[in-house]
Parts: sequence; structure tokens; C-alpha cells
Amino acid sequence: MKRWMDAVAAGALVATLVASVLLLSPANGRDSAPATARPPVDGFAIRGARVFDGERDLGIATVVVRDGRIAGVGADLAVPEAMAVVDGQGRTLLPGLIDAHVHAWGDAQRDAARFGVTTAFDMHGMPERAQALRTQRESLAATGQADLWAAGYAVTAPGGHGTQYGFPVPTVEADTDVDAFIGARIDEGADFIKLIVEDLSAYGTARRLPTLSAEQVTAAIAAAHARERLAVVHVSTLEDGRHAIASGADCLVHLFADAEADAAFVTAMRARDAFVVPTLSVLASVAGTGDGAAIADDAHLGGLLTAEQRSSLAARMHGGAPDPGTLARALESVRLLHAAGVDILAGTDAPNPGTAHGASLHGEMALLVRAGLGNAQALAAATALPARRFGLSDRGRIAPGLRADLVLVDGDPLADITATRAIVTVWKNGHPVARDAQVGTSAAALVPAAQTLVGDFDGDAITAPFGSWQPSTDRMAGGNSDVAHELVHNGAQGTTGALRIHGEIRPGFAFPWAGMTFMPGTEPMEPVDMSGREALVFQVRGDGRRYSAMLFSGPTMQGMPSTQTFVAGPEWTEVRLPLADFPGADPALLRAVAFTAGQPAGGFEFFLDQVELR
Repeated sequence: MKRWMDAVAAGALVATLVASVLLLSPANGRDSAPATARPPVDGFAIRGARVFDGERDLGIATVVVRDGRIAGVGADLAVPEAMAVVDGQGRTLLPGLIDAHVHAWGDAQRDAARFGVTTAFDMHGMPERAQALRTQRESLAATGQADLWAAGYAVTAPGGHGTQYGFPVPTVEADTDVDAFIGARIDEGADFIKLIVEDLSAYGTARRLPTLSAEQVTAAIAAAHARERLAVVHVSTLEDGRHAIASGADCLVHLFADAEADAAFVTAMRARDAFVVPTLSVLASVAGTGDGAAIADDAHLGGLLTAEQRSSLAARMHGGAPDPGTLARALESVRLLHAAGVDILAGTDAPNPGTAHGASLHGEMALLVRAGLGNAQALAAATALPARRFGLSDRGRIAPGLRADLVLVDGDPLADITATRAIVTVWKNGHPVARDAQVGTSAAALVPAAQTLVGDFDGDAITAPFGSWQPSTDRMAGGNSDVAHELVHNGAQGTTGALRIHGEIRPGFAFPWAGMTFMPGTEPMEPVDMSGREALVFQVRGDGRRYSAMLFSGPTMQGMPSTQTFVAGPEWTEVRLPLADFPGADPALLRAVAFTAGQPAGGFEFFLDQVELR
């Protein structure tokens, strides 16, 4: 929590300093200081820009901002003497953009704001930050971060989609009291309820995931509505979407990939007054169309991307040959739904492979236009519509009294939707946002070199001087392997204790695994700078099998691990694995070290002690 608060404070300081520069410096291009010796008054005005208020084109108008809010809007609005004026000629002023589907951790909020996305809806994550997010979005202080509304834990089945991200997720089992389960999520601070209905059957593979039953979906939606919360549903098949809407869902947060919307579905959406966040950006990644790479190559966006964002945009959501039909079906579904009057909201599903926070929303708007929305409708899908459908009354439009979340762009996105990418200035709460990709970002933490031990297993609980230990199996990827662990007495070289790791490798997954993982960061898979370390050293004994030590590292969590193997024989043995011998590993961005059993299938048992990163 302290780290988050420190980050907010630092962001506020940076934004304040930049605000001073942008508003007062005569070197800021056409933005001119008032020709008067009088002291400046609070606030500023943007004059001469075309204004799209989130719903309508207001033409050339003046917008006055005071105390973090919009004080006035009008074609003939007078600007107070001595007020700083931003020249908007040849430019368009938009409300701060809203991404209606993200998964936000790390620097997501800062990455989003840099590209004009000042509000986002987080669709699955740990709920402990709910109060901090609420405090942040109620504040008008200077910040370089987007505000978040969050679902907290998504509602899913044991082993289902959403349980594979390295943090424990409560799940709905066959005998779960669904009403009480939803009540617990709201008590944790969920702003809305997100359900996941996903068995992977839409993607043409044999792999299947457990998922919620139709009865559980119906019960969860009813429980959310009984507590006056929206119920939004992840689906990937038309039939699951049809059932979700019939059960009263307010929104589908993806469009299905297996079929185009049919007339009955469109009619049901309209009758229910449901809305949809099609997430065309991530469906384009599934289809392998290269839209993510095109975002990275865009001259207006590319220079603001971090290395991790570039890596994510270059990746693809699924392997195999490109299947443009996946995106084509979704585009046609958007066209049919939009023509029928169903509200379409812009959302990206960032930071999944092929997407990046902030930048991808500009690509999403272009995809919506490609699906048949007009430019103004695509802009509304990323501003006024998500605010209205999620009940946010203080943003999404440019109107007196609303929060001054604003984006000034060169050109006219009402004529060319890609003009949203030519951002001149982003204001959050009436303060300019620093847009350098490196400002305020979290560098990989550095652990003191003297701190080499990460596990001695001598206490009553599995602890580490930094980071944490967690079990890991292929169940998070659809496999069937099991692992268990416990502290035992009599470790290596007479130490008090050791860590016993045992379980069973079962067939059913291409690369089965089970074991324990050490994550050095304070959050799951957060990178830590271990560039000064030379080797992974540990004591091991076991059943004689060959095991793997895997390093997860690099600018993105999607990177493949680098592996070395070791044998756990019947006697305690010291294993020393030089970090330089892990091919392709980047110790400067170390995310996790896993000790795992793999093929062949069958039971396994090994013991670890005195694990060090020297």
C-alpha cells in the first residue's frame, strides 16, 4: 500500500512540475501566455479547438477549466483576464478516453493515461486495492494515472479461466452458495460483477477448461442485480452469449469468436437493452491480423511505448496459422448489433498479447469504424457511452461541472479517426499528464547484494526475506497434474528444516509440470533486478528423477522460461546453476524461479533447502 501511495505522490509532483512548464512556458508552441502584467488567475482555457463533447460536435468553442473541473463551454465563452490560454486552432478537444475492458497491474494506469485513456474498467484482479482505487478516483489532485473501476475477483469455476495468473482466486464449486459468493465479492469492494464463461471450445482446439454451469450463471447475475450491481459476462461462443443475455446479463465484455450474431441474438440484446464491449483488439490478435504490430509502428504512438508494451503488441494471443475469419465474424457482429441500436463500447482487453494499455484503444476505435460505426459514434464508444452505461456521472463528456479529463489532438478525428493518435496534451483532473514513457515508471526493484538466501525453510511457515513461494502446476493451463508441499524437519547439512515437494505428473497436457515457484517481487511476476547475481544455488535430494529449474525473465510476462535441469538423488547434494547458462534469460528483469517435475508421467518427490541467488 505504501508503495502505491508513494507512486501517487511522485506522480503528483511530476505532473505539477510539468503543468507549470506547459502552462507558463512561452516555448510551448502556440500556447500563449496572456498579454498582461497582471498575475495569472487559477485555471486555464482552451480556445479555438473543435470540441467533441462525447456525444456531439460542438464546432469551434472555448473550454474553461478551474479547480480540476470544466467551468464553462461555449462558442462565445469569455476567457477571464490573465487566465492561461492553450491555442486549439487546427486541433480537436475530446473528453478523456475510457477503456471498458482492461486488466490493470504494474504501470497500467500510467501507461493508459500517457495515451489519453483517463478511465478504465478492470475486469479481474485482487480486491485489496479497492479502497485505494476509490480514493484515487474521487480525488481531483494532479496525477499521471488513469482512474480504475474494478470487478475484483471475476466469478469462475475451479481451474477455470481466470485462475491461472499467479494469485489465488475464490471459485464457484458445485455446492457453492452463489448468492453468498457474490455478496462476498461486493463486500470486498467490487464495483460490478464479472462472470467468466469459457471452456475454450470456440478456438478449434481439443483442450477444454472447466467453467460455470448455466444455472450458476443465472444465479450469479440475479445475485448481482439484487445488490444493484451490473453483471458483465465473458463469453466466446454465441450460445453462451445467448444464455447470458437470457439470464439478464447487462453486458458481454467480449464478442464471441465462433459465429456471427444471428437475428435472434440481436433481437435479444436489443430487448434486454444490453450493451457489448467487443474487444476487437484482442480478437484481432487471436486472428493473427497484425493489428497490434501496426499500433507499435504508428509514428504517433510508437515513441511513447515501453519495451514491455512493444513486446506485448508484437505477440499473438494464439499460435497456429492466422485465421482472419475470427476478426471478420466479430466485425460483422458489431455491424449488426450497432445497426439494431445496441450500444457498443470500446475496450481492448489490454495487456493481453497483441495489445497495450492506452495505445490499443486508438486501434480499437479504428476497428469500430471498420465495423460500421461513424467516427463520432466510435468516439462516443470510448467516452460518453461507457460513462453512462457504467453509471459514472462525473466524466466521459465535456460539460460544465464535470471532471476536466481532456485530450487535445492535432487534426479532426471526426473526419479521420486515426487523428486521435496525434495527441498534443492530456489533462487528468485538469492537470497535464507527463507523456514520456519513462517518467514515473517502475524500475525493476534492486535487492541488496548481501541478501542471497531466498529459502531456508527452517521456520513454521514458508517465508523469504523478499518475494514469495507458491505452488504451480499445469492445471492453470488446462492440465491435470497435482502438487503438494510442506515443511519437514532435518534439512541439508543439519539445518532445522527443508521443503518437501511431491505430487503426480498426469498426461493430458503437452508440457505437463508441477512444482514450486519463487517470485522475487512484491507482486506476482513483478521483475526484480538480479543482474549482479551469478548463480542459482540450492541443496536438493529426492527420488532420483531429473527436474527442471526455470527462470522467467524479460520485459514481458509472456516470455518463455529458460531452463536447466538437475537430478535429485537420495542424498543431499548442492546444485549450482550459473545464471549465464540459462539461455536467453535476463537477470536484470527476473520474474520467477520455478523448480518443477515434468515428463514422464507418474508420482514424484523431492526436497529443497538453502536456496540462494548468489
